[in-house]
Amino acid sequence: MTPNDILSYCLSNLKDVVLVESWGERGIFYNPNGVLKRGVYVLTVKEKDGDNDKSSMLNRNNVYRVNVGLRKQTFIKIFGYIPERPSAGKIVKMDYDFTALDIIIPHPVYAWMGWVCVLNPSDKTFEAFKMMIQESYDFAKEKFIKRKR
Repeated sequence: MTPNDILSYCLSNLKDVVLVESWGERGIFYNPNGVLKRGVYVLTVKEKDGDNDKSSMLNRNNVYRVNVGLRKQTFIKIFGYIPERPSAGKIVKMDYDFTALDIIIPHPVYAWMGWVCVLNPSDKTFEAFKMMIQESYDFAKEKFIKRKR
């Protein structure tokens, strides 16, 4: 699996999404007819460390992280609880190795918002992650309706 494979999957299988490149990452946004300036996040692919997020050590050769936002109740079902928001430049206090490859884990910075991630997913892990992409997409559509009002 490559970042391009994942982005292509989203663009081919999720209706009314667009690819946006910004802040050193590529993102899939739900934005039918370009109604909102950006749209609503569905998924991001981050391929390098940022000033406030070095926790996954993305500067390793060919390492990337795929991120999606789940409903908080889904996050709790999977991981047991929502962690507190970390202070700027810090990571959430959860007992996970945020550098581990091919394992679906809480997002090191945005878990408090219900975000999850996986570094370099294998085909098998990506199959499991597709359900999370679908939930993130459905959740983005709900947020879109609220923002549009």
